[in-house]
Amino acid sequence: MSLPGFCSSFPALHLCLLVCITALLSFSQGTQSELDHEAEYKYPFIKPASRFSSPYPSSPNAARVHPGFDYIIVGGGTAGCPLAATLSQNYSVLLLERGGSPFSNANVSFMQNFHIGLADISETSASQMFISTDGVFNSRARVLGGGTCINAGFYTRAGPSFIRKAGWDSELVRESFEWIEQQIVHEPRLMPWQKAVRDGLLEVGVSPFNGFTYDHKYGTKVGGTIFDRYGRRHSAAELLEAGDPEKLTVLVYATVHKIEFDTRGPGRRPKAVGVTFKDENGMTHTVSLTRRPESEVILSAGAIGSPHLLLLSGIGPISDLEKFDIPPVLENEYVGKEMADNPLNTIFVPTNGSVQQSLIQTVGITRHGVYIEASSGFGQSSDSIHCDHGIASAEIGQLSTIPPKERNHEAIHRYRRRKRDLPHEAFMGGFILEKLAKPKSRGHITLKNTNINDNPSITFNYFTHPADVGHCVAGIRIIEKVLKSKSFAGYTRLDQNSVERLVNMSVAANVNLIPKHTNDTKQLEQFCRDTVITIWHYHGGCHVGKVVDEEYKVLGVDRLRVVDGSVFFESPGTNPQATVMMMGRYIGMQMLRKRLGDQNSF
Repeated sequence: MSLPGFCSSFPALHLCLLVCITALLSFSQGTQSELDHEAEYKYPFIKPASRFSSPYPSSPNAARVHPGFDYIIVGGGTAGCPLAATLSQNYSVLLLERGGSPFSNANVSFMQNFHIGLADISETSASQMFISTDGVFNSRARVLGGGTCINAGFYTRAGPSFIRKAGWDSELVRESFEWIEQQIVHEPRLMPWQKAVRDGLLEVGVSPFNGFTYDHKYGTKVGGTIFDRYGRRHSAAELLEAGDPEKLTVLVYATVHKIEFDTRGPGRRPKAVGVTFKDENGMTHTVSLTRRPESEVILSAGAIGSPHLLLLSGIGPISDLEKFDIPPVLENEYVGKEMADNPLNTIFVPTNGSVQQSLIQTVGITRHGVYIEASSGFGQSSDSIHCDHGIASAEIGQLSTIPPKERNHEAIHRYRRRKRDLPHEAFMGGFILEKLAKPKSRGHITLKNTNINDNPSITFNYFTHPADVGHCVAGIRIIEKVLKSKSFAGYTRLDQNSVERLVNMSVAANVNLIPKHTNDTKQLEQFCRDTVITIWHYHGGCHVGKVVDEEYKVLGVDRLRVVDGSVFFESPGTNPQATVMMMGRYIGMQMLRKRLGDQNSF
């Protein structure tokens, strides 16, 4: 990446970067122009889908059949970007992403705009909101880089048991993690709120302290982040730089509508031969794989997008396909089934003054089936107070005191009106978050229509399994102890009148406060059910042994594979992005090794 103008000769490079970033934050129009230019310069292989044309032009003297791509990857997200970069080292790769470029979007690029990005529900937003049938507001990424562009940035590896269960080569896993970390991961500058949570967790026995580490260990630790020291995000999209620009084509605003199959001949296994997609202008394109048997269509569209596309392409339960007149390619009753989302419950902590913004940096990995994390300062900014993003934002939490089934649009409007009338100090504080590690409650995805742009019907069945409720109760009790610890005394030391006033204001703002009677298990169980929100770690729908095999190839179909969180039975680590990015690199390396036959040939 070249620096604009004077920066190329400025003697103090880090100061220059700081000046540039300050200017970017101050002048929104300049931000868009400069970042657009940067994206074009750094990644010349990224282009709008409408500019797609064959990389193999026909001879002027004779017609020539397009030989196609070795790999077509659907979904330029957390797994798709490292997968595409890796495979392009030796083969032609077409990466299709339904969203736009992250580099020209200030809501993606800068940590301070994290919550604003989630608030944007326009059709061009990097975040596409959906509401599960449970009544919980949720989001899925719609941008090159996927979830790494809209998440809280926390980076931590899966634990050894997850790696063993997946059957992965531990050495290649380590190398793949390090490949990611060397490019986009940073050690955070620990914010005061995160320090208080760290010390409080240790004080109440979530120990030992494991320091700064990417590893998944019981106790309290500080993890990595994809935000640099200036608060700028480095997403999976930047991993594309490691690809071969001569072999890699990346199309944004390319919405894949269908996987194309060759099903000719009685009793013949269906074979993926390409995909059909529409560009940003609504024009339809069909692109093919090469004729080589090793060529593949690879779905990396995420835990919602991949099963959704399989269903729309004719792979799934016959009854679901017939309902929408979708010609069946292969019956598989498990597509879209056994979905799970890790439920999140948050506690708002009113403070005696403003707190610095921070996203997840500290985590408590408990032995009670829950992880304890924290965020601070986002609710108190002026743009936040005049915005109703909280209904979709785990770190804000507003409206989550309203039971899920009552979180409707009327409630949103009531909340918006009420919020603007509240004094600024009502929003001063931070959140402590409790995430269930391995929820047993399971849900599913089903079609609502045949429009790929619409979200399917999504059900997670939060807290329908009693064990999940028990883990949540244990987590709330840990949070209560943390709030009573000496580490939090400086934040919460208020006189009784101040406490009551802040509590009343917080109730009006619909933020969660610690229940008054935490020794009442039934009350806490209801609190868990009523205040459940999401941390966007949903997974499943294309499980190994049911939809895909151990190499993630779709069962009963040739030349089709799924590489994303839809194949997971549980969410890896405390936060999954590290493992999903690693998975993209890992599977890509495995595919190259198998196809090339020499581990040292690339």
